[in-house]
Amino acid sequence: MITGGASGMGRVYALRMAADGIKVGVIDHDKQALEELASQRGIDCYHADVTDHVSLLTRVDAHERLHGPIQRLVTCAAIMPTAPLAEQSAAEINRIMAVNYQGTVNSVASVLPGMLDRNEGQVIIFGSSGGYLPVPECGAYVASKFATNAYAETLIEENRGSHVQFMLVCPPLVDTPLLKQASESSDPKMIRQAIKQHRFVSADYIIDQLELGLKRQRNILIPGLATQFMLWLRRFSPRFVWYVIRMNQR
Repeated sequence: MITGGASGMGRVYALRMAADGIKVGVIDHDKQALEELASQRGIDCYHADVTDHVSLLTRVDAHERLHGPIQRLVTCAAIMPTAPLAEQSAAEINRIMAVNYQGTVNSVASVLPGMLDRNEGQVIIFGSSGGYLPVPECGAYVASKFATNAYAETLIEENRGSHVQFMLVCPPLVDTPLLKQASESSDPKMIRQAIKQHRFVSADYIIDQLELGLKRQRNILIPGLATQFMLWLRRFSPRFVWYVIRMNQR
C-alpha cells in the first residue's frame, strides 16, 4: 500500500513493484492521476484524503479483503506550498502539517496494528533531509518533516524487538511534482538555484537506494553523500550551516 502513490516517488515505486508481480494498492486524493494509474496492471487505486483516518481505514480494509494482509506500507503523501512563515496563512501551514505529518500518522495507524499482530511486514516512512535542515521560505514543509522524522525515529525505537521492519527515508531534493509546487508558490531562492544547477536526484535513484536499504536492514536512510555531509555539518556546526544558508540567500 502506497499513500500519495499517484505521482512522484510513490508512482515510480508503485509501477516498479507492480512490474515485479507485487499487488499494489495506491491511495491518493488526485482523482485524475489515479485514473491514469488505474490502467496499469497490478495496481488497485483508491481515492482518499490521508488526513481522514476513517477513510483510510475503509480503503485498507477493502484492499485487504481482496488481496490479504498488507505486507508493505509506503507513506509518500506530501504537499509543499512555500512562503515566508510571516506571510503564509495559518490555514495553509496547518494544512501542510495535516497532510505531511498527520497523514503519515493516519497511514501507519491504519496498517501497523495488523502487522504487529502478525509480527511481520515493512513500514517505509518518507521523511526528508529538510526535516533536519531548515530552509528559508520552506518553514511549514520543513516543520512537518521535522515532526515526521521524529515520529518515525521514535516508532522505530519503540518497536525494535518486533519482526516488523521499519525504515525512515530522508531524501534530498528529488525531481518530483513537489519541486514544481514549491516553484509555483514563493519560488524559494535555494530551491530555484538547486533546480538551475541540477542539484537534485531522480525518483528512480531514491527507490534504488530504498530497496538497497531494505536489504541491508537500515532503519534510517539518507541517500547521497552530499546530503549526509550537510546533515553531519548541521549536527556539529549549526551556526556554520546557517552562515552558508544566508550566503545562498544573497
